[in-house]
Amino acid sequence: MIPIELLRTNIEQDVFDYTHLMEILSGYKKPRDVVTNLLKQNKIIRLRKGLYCFTTLWQKAPVSKEMLANLVYGPSAISLDYALAHYGLIPEQVSVFTSVTPGRSRFYDTPVGRFSYIHLPQPFYSFGLTIEKLNLQQWLIMQPLKALADKVWTDKRFVPTSPGSFSEYFFQDLRIDETTLTGYINKNTLLEIETNYSTKKIRWMIDFLTRYKS
Repeated sequence: MIPIELLRTNIEQDVFDYTHLMEILSGYKKPRDVVTNLLKQNKIIRLRKGLYCFTTLWQKAPVSKEMLANLVYGPSAISLDYALAHYGLIPEQVSVFTSVTPGRSRFYDTPVGRFSYIHLPQPFYSFGLTIEKLNLQQWLIMQPLKALADKVWTDKRFVPTSPGSFSEYFFQDLRIDETTLTGYINKNTLLEIETNYSTKKIRWMIDFLTRYKS
């Protein structure tokens, strides 16, 4: 049995780690050389050190890039620009899969996409999470208003001077769709964000959104 068939027969998932790879290839005299050849032949992809996936031809089903975003670096959850585009809040197509993490900020440019991770302190990270699913794949993503709060907090370019300054930032700078935004605003979510973030920048955002909704 050739190496790629051996891997595909013994690995249930399409994404796998280095330890699993070495276990299956342990019968070869130089398993690392086998891995190098599989990479050169474009049969498997190295996502980052220690993490691999099968290429399209050898996948059992198309691999969700959102799921990969969770796996490439974690703990993490999709948020910021990618989440805002996903929810229809901003019009741009976002090419980078943006996430937040309680760990250090990171960036990975891989053969399957670009993944960025922005640090959030644990209290800011650990709420507003939701799970989305596609077939048998699933991933963590922040809820719409939480993703917006994450964007506000991490965007160092934006320094508000009052709650009113959010109008220009939201609707001119970010080009947020007003109708879509209004549909996501609810008091319980705003209260949760304000309570957990507990910073002036986010309190002003909540104040603006509360007045905007009324």
